[in-house]
Amino acid sequence: MAVKIKLKRLGKIRSPHYRIVVADSRTRRDGRAIEEVGKYHPTYNPSVMEVDAERVAYWLSVGAQPTEPVLAILKKTGDWQKFKGEPAPAPLLQPAEKSARPSFEALGGDDEGKGEAITQKKKAEKKDEAPAESESTEA
Repeated sequence: MAVKIKLKRLGKIRSPHYRIVVADSRTRRDGRAIEEVGKYHPTYNPSVMEVDAERVAYWLSVGAQPTEPVLAILKKTGDWQKFKGEPAPAPLLQPAEKSARPSFEALGGDDEGKGEAITQKKKAEKKDEAPAESESTEA
């Protein structure tokens, strides 16, 4: 029996989430899996890749073959290099913390009022209901 480490698709139409699973090569993409060994969420910024390194190393040692997308994920997490005995890759980039927007005072804003608004507000025109009533009584 040929065993593959592949992606199992979950999620809605335009928001895919994947599980990294070990399955028989003859099963469907979203079919029954032998074991679930990780998660991959490509739509998040940055994308989330969680891999159980011990289980992946075990399955690779007994002959499971990763598919191309899973191989790319394993190379980014460093599990493939660990299995092959190569030097580890550079660590994954973490998202930079967003700094809070500077306050108005920090930007040098002055508290002095500049006067009133130049344009006048439009007054709502009220329709007279009396002429409409008088027209209906004439008819």
